[in-house]
Amino acid sequence: MADIKPYTITVPQACIDDLKQRLGLARFPDELDAAEWDMGAPLADVKRLAQHWKDDYDWKAQEEELNKLPHFVADIQCEGFEPLAIHFIHQPSKVKNAIPLLFIHGWPGHFGEVIKILGPLGGGDGISTPAFHIVAPSLPNFGFSQGTKKRGFALEQYAETMNKLMLKLGYNEYVTQGGDWGCHISRSLAHRYPGHCKATHLNYDSANAPSFLKSPLLAVQHAVTPYSAREKHGVARTDWFRAEGYGYNVEQLTKPQTLGYALADSPVACLAWIYEKLHDWTDAYPWTDDEVCTWVSIYWFSTAGPAASVRIYYETTHNVGGRRDKLDHDKLRQWSPGVKLGFSHFPQDLEVLPSTWVRTLGEVVFEKDHQSGGHFAAFERPQELAADVRDMFGKDGGAFGVVKGLSGYSSS
Repeated sequence: MADIKPYTITVPQACIDDLKQRLGLARFPDELDAAEWDMGAPLADVKRLAQHWKDDYDWKAQEEELNKLPHFVADIQCEGFEPLAIHFIHQPSKVKNAIPLLFIHGWPGHFGEVIKILGPLGGGDGISTPAFHIVAPSLPNFGFSQGTKKRGFALEQYAETMNKLMLKLGYNEYVTQGGDWGCHISRSLAHRYPGHCKATHLNYDSANAPSFLKSPLLAVQHAVTPYSAREKHGVARTDWFRAEGYGYNVEQLTKPQTLGYALADSPVACLAWIYEKLHDWTDAYPWTDDEVCTWVSIYWFSTAGPAASVRIYYETTHNVGGRRDKLDHDKLRQWSPGVKLGFSHFPQDLEVLPSTWVRTLGEVVFEKDHQSGGHFAAFERPQELAADVRDMFGKDGGAFGVVKGLSGYSSS
């Protein structure tokens, strides 16, 4: 592991000065009378946050806090692409038999979402609760990882990067936790690398309704069993997202370059684009101005720039080069044998699907319905999410002992 090196986040002062200058020159749009969140991020909120980001927010103080974590960087090369320096947090457990857990963020998330669950999961004593070695990367094109300059870097490459990173760290078998793109990349790992990725815990639902052709028993159950209150609410939330919250997705999966000019040139545009999701996708989470500014700063100061992060939408939905083995969302919604699955359903997520739907994906050994919480579960509801992971991989859980020789306990 000689090519794995310690990493320190260091944003040059010139970049911070440039940010403040741009914020000082910002031009804001007008706003209709009585405009609310249904039309997008309100003018007063964005103005307040932009002023705070310029005048009061201290990135260097936040940088110092982030650097208290164990950061590293390693070169990973996917077939057909250039080597990329991948940034990641790696917190090994003191418990010898700890389970290697790969935490995968999404968009507009980042590696820092793992911070609140590092203690609850990484601090497991291996006696009463399972312990985990935690690896939390910045995905390629995100955060402090490098971005590719070649077209076609899609789910296959994100999965290949994550798998190669875990193998480089000496984790031949591991489990994953993720939401958003972390869900899709976990599903990609399950399809491509079931010999290494042994189980996935997901806090995002992405599945098709069970069909009589592929899942006859689930299809019958789905047809004759009324939806629970949780499932009825989930259908309504999913319908809202697809009707009122999906515009960003269409833009990012069709014309990411055009959007990229705004994200790269205007910190206010970057702030408003991301802040809207932080508000709409959470369950009344009480964001502080500093939390929002740190979240957006990780994008603004990212190694590849904020425009690079949205290309994952395009690359996943467009088959550049016409590859026959292309993974898309339809393929990810097929059964993946040999990889155990767990789901935590949070009511204010973007797609909250019935249990019969997610059970079409593979062997589901854990499900938990939560009364509150949204899309960024590790940040919004860290204790609940960590408890679910512990339950899934604990001695009474459906994925206990799934990693060969590593139970998470000091003595099995």
